[in-house]
Amino acid sequence: MDSIVSIKQLSKVYDNGFKALNNVSLDIKRGEILALLGPNGAGKTTLISAVTGIISSSTGSITVNGFDNVTHFRQARSQIGLVPQELTLGAFDTVWNTVSFSRGLFGAKRNPAYLKQLLIDLSLWDKKDNQLRMLSGGMKRRVLIAKALSHEPDIVFLDEPTAGVDVELRKDMWQLVNRLRESGVTIILTTHYIEEAEEIADRIGIISDGELLLIEDKKELMHKLGKKKLHIELREPTLEIPASLGAFDIELEDQGSTLIYTYDTSAEATGITNLLQQISSAGLHLKDIQTTQSSLEDIFVDLVSDDQYRKAAQ
Repeated sequence: MDSIVSIKQLSKVYDNGFKALNNVSLDIKRGEILALLGPNGAGKTTLISAVTGIISSSTGSITVNGFDNVTHFRQARSQIGLVPQELTLGAFDTVWNTVSFSRGLFGAKRNPAYLKQLLIDLSLWDKKDNQLRMLSGGMKRRVLIAKALSHEPDIVFLDEPTAGVDVELRKDMWQLVNRLRESGVTIILTTHYIEEAEEIADRIGIISDGELLLIEDKKELMHKLGKKKLHIELREPTLEIPASLGAFDIELEDQGSTLIYTYDTSAEATGITNLLQQISSAGLHLKDIQTTQSSLEDIFVDLVSDDQYRKAAQ
């Protein structure tokens, strides 16, 4: 799968010396859904703003479908739809005129049938003649999405598209994302709802303090970094972990009635057989055993925490 957006050694330093992006390199594959995760202030919005030309980068380069986004800005930007975080809309124009005008800004030919279907998909058709000031916050968010898609872009950036919106809009949004993906549109989203990224994304990028910590296929990431936990419920609680189990990564929970053993699924040996033998030898009796898998959120928290610890130690 070839790249539709290529970012090379991108940095952004503001006049006050703050480095919002630090040597970020990233190739976005054509037709994929890429989720960018990171805490507030990590650089996600700055990265999107640089690609879409809202801000200029300090160093590095960006190409969009082969067009440099500085020397061929118009060609690069025309292929991108952007749904920003902020509700940046006027007050007195109608929904239909706003979306139609946005399409015209990119030089796209008139296509009322496409715009009608777009508004239907976003549950906006019955609001098409309403002034924007009359809409709720959720409806305004839908208009932003319609504007971003009005010129039929090949690439769509969704910057926290479902933050603070109702469940119905979130459901409609992800249904639309799936339809766009099926039609070949490349989608890059930032989100605080990690379970959404886990559900919908092909690849995951994690950003912290302006640096791209990793970019990985979601399944590979969870296989490589995800850990399993073995929950061992005991028939009788124990006050402490027996000394013979000291070599194992074990915790005692539920007032001494459960042992939690964390192990790496990619290791040559999990150590479970030996652990169970040692538990029996220590005179503990098992009641039940079950396993749980690390979630994407667990991986995200661990990576960001490790990165912050590393920088604090420097």
